[in-house]
Amino acid sequence: MGEYRFLAVGDAELATSTDPERSRRRLREAVWDDRSRDPERDRVLAMLDEHGASLATRSTAPGHLTGSALVVDADHERVLLLLHTKLRRWLQPGGHADGDHELAGVALKEATEETGIAGLEVMVPAVDLDVHAVDHGDELGEHLHLDLRFVVVAPPGALEAPNHESLEARWVTWDELPGAVDEDGIVRLASRARDVLTHSAASSR
Repeated sequence: MGEYRFLAVGDAELATSTDPERSRRRLREAVWDDRSRDPERDRVLAMLDEHGASLATRSTAPGHLTGSALVVDADHERVLLLLHTKLRRWLQPGGHADGDHELAGVALKEATEETGIAGLEVMVPAVDLDVHAVDHGDELGEHLHLDLRFVVVAPPGALEAPNHESLEARWVTWDELPGAVDEDGIVRLASRARDVLTHSAASSR
């Protein structure tokens, strides 16, 4: 499983960086439970070699880096899903890197802004990578989101207050999640997150 650490807003390790080596580090240290994500990792690393720092900007085609977070409650029993305003789909928080190659920081920032929950902590390294096509209806057209995905844990008693990017927020149990989303990648992410958190809790005893 590897060693996992929890980082909070303001941690020096999450400082904004324009150096693509930061993205390379997060991609290389990411740990998944099988080899299925390895080809995707190689693909994104090759795009970093080609585009360098610009891969973190949303105007770069054929794709660009994003960071997302699976937000879990303090008891590690429920996951927070957001009903995306534009897409009308239940998704995890996340968004464009916008020039920042510290993708763990991007995931934590997006989770904080989109859920309205203070005191979130991001677990590093990342647990999933998903490359998927999107179309925002702008001049860029269909392109790829190169999404590095992290577990983010909420503090006890957290109350969500979603921003304008979401219509609703909903806490679901691990068992409820597969029926609440329409994307296999989120189910895979949740399964991996659950395994990591269970192992992390057992190791800390």
